[in-house]
Formats: sequence, structure tokens, C-alpha cells
Amino acid sequence: MGQGRLEGRVAMITGGARGIGKAAAVRMVKEGACVVLLDILPKEVARVAKELKAIGGQILGIQADVRKKKEVEKAVEKALSKWRRVDILVNNAGIVRPALLENVRDEDWDETVGVNLKGTFFCTRAVLPSMKKHRYGKIINLSSRASLGKELRTVYGATKAALIGLTRTWALELAQYNINVNAIGPGPIATELFTAANPPDSPRTKAIINGIPLKRMGQPEDVANLILFLASDESSFITGQVIFLCGGLTVGLAHY
Repeated sequence: MGQGRLEGRVAMITGGARGIGKAAAVRMVKEGACVVLLDILPKEVARVAKELKAIGGQILGIQADVRKKKEVEKAVEKALSKWRRVDILVNNAGIVRPALLENVRDEDWDETVGVNLKGTFFCTRAVLPSMKKHRYGKIINLSSRASLGKELRTVYGATKAALIGLTRTWALELAQYNINVNAIGPGPIATELFTAANPPDSPRTKAIINGIPLKRMGQPEDVANLILFLASDESSFITGQVIFLCGGLTVGLAHY
């Protein structure tokens, strides 16, 4: 596919079968990366892997639950067996269970923390030996604008805020190995996850769009563009940062 910004790099993307994960995979393939897609949905990850192979991508599609340490470790082993390294990790897998504080169920707390937080921990720890060995790594954690506070997001907001703490801590610990760790805080982005919680024609969704200075929803491709930048050598002097990609929404909040 020609020389690209990620030529020769191996990228692992969790939640890679839909939304932001899929959009990031497409961008990375076009820039020459070998891509490992992890997703809990076997049919979807197989379909996306086939689509990317059709456009010339080198793809490894793996069904895995990021909450399960052994499944994550096995997936990384498969990637290392095929390409002998993992250079880029995009911790994108996430779920949301909207509820007011008093309505949050214990099981929703456990499941959301399991995917959004523990899954990120498991995946990052699993790829770390390879990154340290090669003294190169790009870790990109998908936080959220909701980390700054949002109604009905007690658990989701907590996990996404925690990811910012992990990002800053890991950036300090791993800088000596030439590993960059950054976070992106998207929102609102028109993904399947967002749409499930915010139907397009609902008054709440219309109110959200009205509150965005750019007056539109973000698209998965908007986030994929930033992921690509943070995954490339163009961002080599950036680490421990959180970039909010939200159409100006965080700026608008400062007026209230």
C-alpha cells in the first residue's frame, strides 16, 4: 500500500470491530501498520478483519474479552508469534450503563470497571515486555469528556477519569523506555455505544448537539485521526497528556 507513517509498526486495537476502534484500524492500515483487532464480538471482528485484508491490510482478528487476563495474554502471544512485536496499543474497548447514582446496580459497576479500567490494565501490562524490549511504544487510552462530569455517568465517568490517572502515571514510569502514553477524551462521538445511550432524535441528544460550539456530533474518523497522530513518530515529544476531542464542548462548559 506504499510507504506510510506507520510502516513496519504493529498496532493492537481493543474494541476494534466497531466505531472508533474500526475507524482507527482503517487509518492505521492505510498508513502501513500491521493491525491486531481485539473484540468480544467474534462475527464482527472477523468481518472487519476481512474488510481490511481486502484493501491490502495485514490483519490479525482475535475474539477476546479484555476483562479476562488469560484471553488478553493469549491474544498478545498470537500477535508476537506473528510479528514478534507490538509497538502501538489503543485501549478503546469500553461500555456504558447510564443511570442515576441511586439506580446504579452493583453488577453494572463491576462490568463497567471490568471493561473500561481492568481491561486497559490487562492489555497494557501484557504488551509492555515487547515495548520495553524494543525501547519503543505508543499507548493511547480512550478516556471521555464524561470524565469531567456528566449526568447518568457515575460508573462510566469514574472509570474514564481513572484512565487519566493511569495515563499520567504510566507516562512517568515508561518514559525511560521511550514509551509514550497519552489519552484522548472524545465526546460526543456518533458511535454505536453513544447512540445506544442517546437515540439520535431524542430531546437529550438534540440538547447535546446544541451545546457543542461546532454544532455537530463528532465522527469516529475524527478520533481516528488523532489516534493516528499519537501513534506516529510525529508525537514523539508528547506524553502524559489528555486531549479532549469534543467540538469545543469543554470550553463551552467554562461559561457556566
